[in-house]
Amino acid sequence: MPVTTDKSKAASPPEKVGIGRLPPWLQWCLLAALSLVLATCFEFVGIPAGLLMGPMLAAVLVGLNGGTIRLPRQLFFCVQFILAMMIAGAMTPGMLATFSGNWPLFLAVILSVIAVSTLCGWVITRMRILPGTTAIWGSSAGAASTMLLMADAYGADARLVAFMQYLRVIFVASTATVVAHMWVTGTEAEQTTHWFAPVAGLPFLETIAVGLGAALAGRILRVPAGAFLLPFLLGAVLNVTGVMTTVLPQWLLGLCYALLGWNIGLGFTRQILIHARRALVPTVLSIIVLISFSGLLAVLLIKVVGIDPLTAYLATSPGGLDSIAVIAASSNVDLSFVMALQTARLLIITMIGPALARFVADRA
Repeated sequence: MPVTTDKSKAASPPEKVGIGRLPPWLQWCLLAALSLVLATCFEFVGIPAGLLMGPMLAAVLVGLNGGTIRLPRQLFFCVQFILAMMIAGAMTPGMLATFSGNWPLFLAVILSVIAVSTLCGWVITRMRILPGTTAIWGSSAGAASTMLLMADAYGADARLVAFMQYLRVIFVASTATVVAHMWVTGTEAEQTTHWFAPVAGLPFLETIAVGLGAALAGRILRVPAGAFLLPFLLGAVLNVTGVMTTVLPQWLLGLCYALLGWNIGLGFTRQILIHARRALVPTVLSIIVLISFSGLLAVLLIKVVGIDPLTAYLATSPGGLDSIAVIAASSNVDLSFVMALQTARLLIITMIGPALARFVADRA
C-alpha cells in the first residue's frame, strides 16, 4: 500500500472552497452583480471613484471567500493605457510650470516617502517577522512589478511581497476615497454623468491608437509600468501641445474603473491571507505610518505651495498611480498637480527603488 508523504500533500493543488466550487462563469456573474450593487450604493452616497471602490470591495469579498477567477493580463493591459490616456487629456501647460517652479520641494517630498517606506521595511526585516528580505521589497511605495522580480531573485517570498503591495494600494485608495468624500461639497455631489453621450469618432480612434501604440512600446522596451507610463507621457505631450485631443466615452471609463478594482481586489485570496497572517499586523502598521507621514507632507505642500488640501493629499499619497489617478479624476482637484507629483514619484522610485532596496537587503 503506497504511503502518502508530506511532500506529495504539499504538491497537491489547494482544495476549492466556498465560491471556488462554482464554475468560473458563475463566479464572474456573482462578482459583476455584487460590484453593481456596491458601486451603485457608493455613487448614491457621493463617494468619489465609487465605480472603482465598489468593484474592488466586491472582488476582495469574492477572493476571500474562495473565488478562483483572475482578471486576464491582456484585459488589464487595455485598462492601463485607456486610463493613462484619460489622465493625459487633463494635463495642462501649467503642470510643467508648477513642477519647474517647485522641483526642490517635490524632490524632497518624493525622497522622504521613499526613505520612510524603506525604513519600515528594514525595521520589519530586523525584527525577523518575515522571512529573509521579504519586508524590504514589500514595503516599497511603488514599482511593484519590479520589486516582485527583485524579491524572487533574492529568494524572498514573492507571495508575501505581492500581499504587502496590494494591501498598501487598498489602504491608500480607501483612505484617499474617504478623504475626498469628506471634501465633496453639495454642488459637486449634484453633478451628473452622461454615460452614453455621443463622442467624436476620429478623435476617439486617435486616442485609442496612440495609447495602444505607446503601451505596446512600453511592453517591448520592458519599461516598468510602461503600459501606463508611456501612454500617459506621450498623450500628455500631444494634448498640451494641441496636436491631439483625448476623447473617451464615459461608459468605457466606468468599465475600466471596475476592471481596475477587480484586478486589485482579486489579488486577495484566502490562501494568501492565511500565508500572510503573521505579517498582517506589522504590514498594516507600516502602511498607517506611511499614510500618516504622507499626510504631513501634504500639510507642507499646503503651506508652501498654497494648493488646496485635497489636491495636496492625493498628490502625496503613496500609490498606486492608477487608482489615485481615478480618484483624483473623480474629485474637484488640480489633476495636473496630482499627476505631476505622482508621475515624478513613480519615475524616481523606478530608477532608484530597486537599487536602494538591494542595498538595504544586503545589510539587513
